[in-house]
Order: sequence, then structure tokens, then C-alpha cells
Amino acid sequence: MTTGLTVLVPCFNEGAQVEVAHRELTEALKGIDELEILFVDDGSTDDSLDRVRRLAESDPRVRYLSFTRNFGIDAVMAAGFRYAGQPWTVQCDADLQVPPEEIWALLAKAGEGYDVVFGERLGRRDPLVRRLGSAGLHWTARRVFGIDMPRGASTFRVVRTGVARTITDLRLPWFIPAVPLVGARHAVTPVTHRPRTAGRSKLRLARLVAHSFELFFGFSWRPLNAVYAMAVLGGVLSLVLAILGYLGMAGGSVMGAAQLLLIGLVLATVALVGRYLHRLAHDSRGLRAYYVRESNLALLPEDSLTGGLRCPPPPDRRVSG
Repeated sequence: MTTGLTVLVPCFNEGAQVEVAHRELTEALKGIDELEILFVDDGSTDDSLDRVRRLAESDPRVRYLSFTRNFGIDAVMAAGFRYAGQPWTVQCDADLQVPPEEIWALLAKAGEGYDVVFGERLGRRDPLVRRLGSAGLHWTARRVFGIDMPRGASTFRVVRTGVARTITDLRLPWFIPAVPLVGARHAVTPVTHRPRTAGRSKLRLARLVAHSFELFFGFSWRPLNAVYAMAVLGGVLSLVLAILGYLGMAGGSVMGAAQLLLIGLVLATVALVGRYLHRLAHDSRGLRAYYVRESNLALLPEDSLTGGLRCPPPPDRRVSG
């Protein structure tokens, strides 16, 4: 498979790395007949967008979308897959910790009949805390919450563009577990990984924790099933306490401890139900996942902040004379 590839490059305050990514990608993918490099600027506050504009002026293969603000990586993927112009799309971070040459390994595996091929980063060159956190997250998702997570899957992946659009249109909080959820044929293949040479990771601890909750509560009903179990347990415990109290068989210390246990069960139940209600409220707000301020592509009206209308500046109200 050597034709029709869009390289989706998320871009948030990447600076000079924009030109580095463009140079290495075009060099590594010379054998692709129809190549498109799609930069999605996630509301950068540095000169990333200016650099992307200059690349687009000099290289017709460069396309770009620029969001009105920072919407996050899920929005970047949704927009990137929506506007990808080729039948296959590969997601490649601008930091290039996975060398662009490894894209060929993904494409070769996809040629065996898969819809999605994930790169498994061998000898991952990230900080120990980051690696342990990622491994613990995937283990917890599979073992504790029963979520089908392809082992070793990462954000470095090639996807049939149509399949990617189907998945992102579902507005699910994670892409990786959504792949087996919709029944897409998927595989994992090893790729090399190298240390970061520019910038720093945009993921912070608070975001990682929030992203974990989105995974656990967005793809598993086990926490809600635990609520049912706690409600039954609390009801039984309340009934037993009422009987023992009526018969005078429970002392004050026993009743006090039991009441504390009941309060704990109630609080845990409220917290879990509240988390699911938060997810439901978030998904029903009516806001789109992103809004585009600028692009060199033809935008769909609903994706533009102006609804697709060209809005000239207001008239000059100064009075001459």
C-alpha cells in the first residue's frame, strides 16, 4: 500500500518542531504517491500557526486547521479524521519520538487486511513515572473495569479514514477501546521509540487523572453495578441495625460504627452516580467538539465559528469633515 495517505500532526505550541516534523515526514514518505500532511493547530499561543502557514504556502501537500482555542487531543483527532483527504490516515505527534520511517511498518501490517494498526513502542524512552502510569492505566482498564484495550496500543497508529470517522463521530472519550467496540479489525506492531529532543509533553498529572476517569466511566458499567451492590448492602445493613436496635441487642459503639459504614456507602454511591451524570451532561451540552477559526481547506459550516459565513469588519463610523 503506497498511495493515498494523510499524516495527521497534532500541533500545540510546537514552535520550530513544525518545520522539523515536515522535513522528516516528507523525507521518510517519498514513496507515497498521494501524500497529505494535515497540521491541526489546537489553539497554539506561540508562532506554530505562522510556521504552518509558511509551509502551506511553499508545499501544496500541507493542509491545516486552526482551532479557536485549545480543545484537546480528542478534538484534534475528530477534526483531523473528518478533514483527512486520503483513504488512510496515520497519526504522528510533532515531537517525532516515533521516527517517521516507522510509518512504513504500520502500512505494511495494514496491508494484511486490518482497519487499524497501532504501534507498540519498544524500549519506550519516556520518564519512568510516565511509563508506569501508562502501564498501570491499561492494566486497571482491562483487569478491574473489563475494558477491551489492545495490548501495547499507542497514539501512533494508521487507520482507514472512513473507520476513523465512524469512531470519532460516536464522541467517545477514548479512541483505543472504541476500535474493538465497533468491531474494527485491528492489530499491534512493534515500532522503535526515541527520547524527546524538543519541547515537553503537554500532558499533565491532572489531565492524566481526568483522562483515566473518562476511560473507566466511559467504557465500563462495572462502577455502576457496584453502586447497585452497595445500595443492596446498605439496605440490608439498615434493616439489621433497626432490628438489633429494637431488640436492644446492639450497643452504642456498634451502632455508631455501623452508621459510619452506612454514611461511607452512601457517599461512595453518590460519587459514582454523580460521575455518570457528569458524563451524560457533558455529552448533551450541544457544543461541538471543536470550532475552527482558520484553515486552507473548505470547512463545513457547522465547524466554523461563523457558521461558514464570511464576516467583514464592521463599518467605519468615523465622520469625516
